[in-house]
Amino acid sequence: MMRKARLAALIAAGLMSTASAPALAAGLSPAEAVMVRTVEAEQGRTIDLLEKLVNVNSGTMNLAGVEAVGRMVRAELEPLGFKVRWVPMAEVGRAGHLIAEHKGNGRGKRILMIAHLDTVFEPNSPFQTFSRRGDVAEGPGVGDDKGGLVIAIAALRAMKAAGTLDGADIIFVATGDEEKAGRPLEPARRDLVEAAKRSDVALDFEGLSRDEAGRDVGSIARRSSSTWTITASGKSGHSSGIFGPSAGYGAIYELTRILDDFRRELAEPNLTYNVGLVLGGSQAALNEGATGGDASGKGNVIPATAIAVGDTRTLSPEQEARVRAKMAEIVARHLPGTDAKLEFSDESYPPMAPTEGNRAVLARLNVVNRDLGLPEMAEGDPAKRGAGDISFVAADVDGLVGLGTAGDGSHAPGETIDLKSVDTQAKRTAILMTRLSKERRGK
Repeated sequence: MMRKARLAALIAAGLMSTASAPALAAGLSPAEAVMVRTVEAEQGRTIDLLEKLVNVNSGTMNLAGVEAVGRMVRAELEPLGFKVRWVPMAEVGRAGHLIAEHKGNGRGKRILMIAHLDTVFEPNSPFQTFSRRGDVAEGPGVGDDKGGLVIAIAALRAMKAAGTLDGADIIFVATGDEEKAGRPLEPARRDLVEAAKRSDVALDFEGLSRDEAGRDVGSIARRSSSTWTITASGKSGHSSGIFGPSAGYGAIYELTRILDDFRRELAEPNLTYNVGLVLGGSQAALNEGATGGDASGKGNVIPATAIAVGDTRTLSPEQEARVRAKMAEIVARHLPGTDAKLEFSDESYPPMAPTEGNRAVLARLNVVNRDLGLPEMAEGDPAKRGAGDISFVAADVDGLVGLGTAGDGSHAPGETIDLKSVDTQAKRTAILMTRLSKERRGK
């Protein structure tokens, strides 16, 4: 009776916008109609929360700031019936993660919501505050990922108002180090993986992708991120002997040969391979973080050492294994008088492959789009998404990426979002999660 009275009051108050009128005619349930109206009625509250979150610096290494944003999110979730805990991550040099659990009726699909509290903008960044120009908001992390946080909260509030949150089994994991993950990765992502093993569907609240025509697209895949290092060696000596039978070709020619063979021979769909750092000379060594190093030599000395650091991004474990094998084959073709070794970092982000299970989640979202009077979302190009937290759970649970905001300039001063996407995404999310929570879970 209370829910019916609330629905009647919302209708009487005229809270349904013109944009949502065809959506209700398309056959939303009464509870879903309440969710649509609740999102619209709370637009101001949602944007106010976004501004407050953005104005608290939570650069990954600002541990106190990350915790502060975690407390703000906790304050939103606990009144909705979530049991919230903070998991410190001092063991990996990071602030920690917020984990919130909502117990439902134990019958429907268990939903894992994934977002993150941190941004790339540390306290020394000149880009620190929220501003608004009509339907565009600007600020550090406004889209990545504080916009995603407020969409998730707005959707949950709409579900609560409609009475559909009560039966939903949800785990909400907001990591504190998505932008610069703690090392080792295993303990840094342990709690997220554990949550996935108790879930049936994962929804990732990073940014919404749009195609070149500005249409929203669904992201069912994202590529891996794997770092590699090549160390080439040669016989040092006077440059007059270069290419000769005793001196050989030197380390820099060997490294150049390898990198150019990569360029010519590795190419295939959904693969990129970048060289980000090269050092070479009589002596060469990387620094501790492999972000630079020292090299010395002379033009008349054959270089003894050359080093390259790069990354590969692949769409599936099978592609990753195939590419690594091809790289190893190329490295092994040594020029005369040289040697080289290829090493891959153990600290890699896995791929999220485009599985049929993920496609099924997007299909459910497209039913929601139809009922909201919105266009269908095609599958987005995974090459246009970077690696992210959902990849760590892709092997355990079906998932969908991109339930956050649409915007531009992520990771750079001037980052903006389309505020209209907050409204649309919150409605999509609330209805999708409600419907998933009513689907019978598998054994």
